[in-house]
Amino acid sequence: MERTARITSKGQVTIPVAVRRALGLDSGNKLVFEVDQEHGLARMRKATDFLELAGSVPVPEEWAAVDWKTVREAAWAVQAGRRKSRR
Repeated sequence: MERTARITSKGQVTIPVAVRRALGLDSGNKLVFEVDQEHGLARMRKATDFLELAGSVPVPEEWAAVDWKTVREAAWAVQAGRRKSRR
């Protein structure tokens, strides 16, 4: 699909309806722009909303009832251990 849009003097662009529909974009969605300067190309995609991924990965039973702060601290401890082992 190829559609055109015009950039305003404020640098704003209206995304054509066909593109919004194809990407499932709604008001308030965030977009990611990837620029390939070598080839003069830019790609746009909907940014991943990590909250939409909640529940998509099974949680081990031993972690199911653990509060988020404890989970984060355990993850940070693992990362710190990996950094030390690389030295």
